[in-house]
Amino acid sequence: MNPRSRERLFYIDNLRWTMIFLVISMHAADTYSPLGGWYYTDRTPLSQPAFLFFAAWQMYLQSFFMGLLFFVAGYFLPASFDRKGPARFLRGRAFRLGLPVLFYMFVLGPVTEYYVAHSWNSTKPTSMANEWIKHIRNGEFLQENGPLWFCLALLIFSAAYILVPGKKRAWSVPHTAQLIGFAMTMSAASFFVRALRPPAFLNMHLTDFPQYILLFSAGIVAARGGWLAELPFSSGVCWPAVELPVGFAVWLALVMKHAHLGGWHWTAAVFSTWESFTCVAISIGLIVLCREKFNSQGRFSKFLSDNAFSVYVFHPPIVILGARLLHGVPWHPILKFATLTAIAVVVSFALSAAVLRGIPLLRVIL
Repeated sequence: MNPRSRERLFYIDNLRWTMIFLVISMHAADTYSPLGGWYYTDRTPLSQPAFLFFAAWQMYLQSFFMGLLFFVAGYFLPASFDRKGPARFLRGRAFRLGLPVLFYMFVLGPVTEYYVAHSWNSTKPTSMANEWIKHIRNGEFLQENGPLWFCLALLIFSAAYILVPGKKRAWSVPHTAQLIGFAMTMSAASFFVRALRPPAFLNMHLTDFPQYILLFSAGIVAARGGWLAELPFSSGVCWPAVELPVGFAVWLALVMKHAHLGGWHWTAAVFSTWESFTCVAISIGLIVLCREKFNSQGRFSKFLSDNAFSVYVFHPPIVILGARLLHGVPWHPILKFATLTAIAVVVSFALSAAVLRGIPLLRVIL
């Protein structure tokens, strides 16, 4: 089905809110796991099985979930560009993506840091106003866009798309050899960029951007060729069926070996290859599965779809508040992680629907 069609792609909507669920679960895992960074952490020593659970959950999610969101964003970009033209397209993107970024940088992020996470530390008694001014004056706000780095990256990618020649070239459905070549290209680019160890830029971790750029571009190519509807279901599900068992053995060997995952080291090359093939396999599998089995929306799934972006913007303080409430509960970290994920999902979607999207100033950006 071509994205320029008026018929809504319900399976893409369902895929998108599923990825938002996974984003929340990732930040809940960051709270209790020694892997990753987050505003507020509540970490205790983990047994090896617990560590492997968190490592598997976080590393497998990281291998595909944000990249798949970039793919979906790229898929809907050509139709918008063709309909609006360059100037109107860029204005719309600046409004739709830029305003949420600014809102997070100057309002939600500071409120989260000062009142919820208590991650703004000062050597003397201070106030929100003083810390906010310092936040602006020292340029810290440029790195404090939280999960809205994704919107900032999309804005940059959208601006770059205007300069790309041959925008309307149609591409046929990729065959297996082309998909393998795509995964190998992603692997090589990821390995090379990670070996250079670039610093974060505007809270965007450039080490992950080869994947994001390639999948965003792949979404555009898929839209121009109209081939998402033509991907064979059998080959789509074969990718994860073949790759995941082999990939898990590779992943487990790397983790148990405490292998180098960055730098000019052969294990870093193996890790980049594992990550790229896992990304392609899970992404293709989820796309064809949702297309064939979840290509409809009832009231509940429409509710989730309508509130997904609002939840993406506002979930950080809710995750942190939930973690603080669970701080004194003597549960195993995995149980806390599962409970925190459930609490944050339910509260975030309920708050979005009942309050946030009803506020006039927020409604225009959510």
